Amino acid sequence: MLHHRLYQQAAFVTGAHNLSQLPADEGIEVAFAGRSNSGKSSAINRICGQKSLARTSKTPGRTQQINYFILDDDRHIVDLPGYGYAKVSAKVKQHWQHTLEAYLQTRQSLRGLVLMMDVRHPMNDFDRQMIAWCQQVGMPLHILLTKADKLSRGPGGNVLQQVRLLLAKDYAVERDQPWATVQLFSALKGVGVEEAWQKLDVWFGSVDSVE
Repeated sequence: MLHHRLYQQAAFVTGAHNLSQLPADEGIEVAFAGRSNSGKSSAINRICGQKSLARTSKTPGRTQQINYFILDDDRHIVDLPGYGYAKVSAKVKQHWQHTLEAYLQTRQSLRGLVLMMDVRHPMNDFDRQMIAWCQQVGMPLHILLTKADKLSRGPGGNVLQQVRLLLAKDYAVERDQPWATVQLFSALKGVGVEEAWQKLDVWFGSVDSVE
């Protein structure tokens, strides 16, 4: 397992509005996506042990560019733009829909996608669209059911099981290992952080230089 200092040393590198502005397609990167109210920025901050790495806002949809964070010379975390409740034009939404799809389909250094869903409102149209894109290109997917502190343990566990069943029913692929996994997560309480680290460790691989 990677030492979690790797995530704690995350630092902002650049923001891109188009694929042509992205950093060189090399090394390893893991992308985070989610609707505007899914708690994506809070989840990234908690996983990296930093309070303001990814900007959080009371106004959903503030992230309207692809934000890159460096972990080391070969590894990056990518914060993809959230939309849904964002007060942006149809043209802007269409641009980001096209950009996200193209990014998932063409980015060679992308090893996996972490998709955030509010545990109280999972598997909406945007979530299903992202899952379908990942399925089409064989992109490993890990779902964080965020804001798990908003539900008691029983209901939270029920939602977790329901999402797992939906993935198996609607997005099954013929593989020995499941291509999509799901867990409960709370940025506020720290629920599920270790499990999220374990998934990221697999995608980023071992790092001898991190002690």
